[in-house]
Amino acid sequence: MDRPEVSEYVRGGLTRYWSPDQIAGRSRVEFSQTPRRWVSRPTIYRWIRGQAEYRSHWEKFLRFGGRTPGREKRRPNPTCVRIDGRPEVVNRRARFGDWEGDTIVGRRHRGGLVTLVERKSGFLAASKVKDRQARRVRRKITALLRVLPNSLRRTLTFDNGTEFSDHERLADHLACKIYFAEPYRSWQRGTNENTNGLLRQFFPKKTDFQEISWHEVAEKVDLLNDRPRVRLGYRTPREVLAKVCPAAIEV
Repeated sequence: MDRPEVSEYVRGGLTRYWSPDQIAGRSRVEFSQTPRRWVSRPTIYRWIRGQAEYRSHWEKFLRFGGRTPGREKRRPNPTCVRIDGRPEVVNRRARFGDWEGDTIVGRRHRGGLVTLVERKSGFLAASKVKDRQARRVRRKITALLRVLPNSLRRTLTFDNGTEFSDHERLADHLACKIYFAEPYRSWQRGTNENTNGLLRQFFPKKTDFQEISWHEVAEKVDLLNDRPRVRLGYRTPREVLAKVCPAAIEV
């Protein structure tokens, strides 16, 4: 960290909300032929702890675990197709075009976000929504995905929230299959749940989304799509999806 080029790289990664592990892994990808520019995860953490005067400044870019949310009542939708009917190719992340969806609720249920995450790449598409009425959520999801080719909108997997009760019309509009996780089994949509947790770093509980601009939401979505991921070999979701469909990165 005494080397200016390494220090600058680490500082730049932190201000983009990359974790020390992501910074360390990405440094080996970007500077594969220059080991002097590599940096380890423990080194970054030690450096942050050693910044006596500025420690709190750098720590604010790190993600910390929050409280476990209370359970919301979820009842199976009698017209939906359960997740156990989802093709195995989706479960294995063996192709592109399989998405998981959810909503993030704002303060006093005034507004929120619709979030969609592509399972194989981890690419995030999100939009503000005035409320969680089914018709409004359906329109937002349609707007986010209809610009993609059919090969990139094969399936959607939701939880049992009433905001997804208009799923039959949504399936018709997008020409894709829709599946629903079992109630209280959020791990069945783990990709989306984890990504929503990352968004909560920027928009914590009780955020009033009426005071959040579209531009700010788009900015934070870009930060996550440009964050290197361990399971992608420290490539970013945008880089991975762009190789399949360059136009998709503009979603």
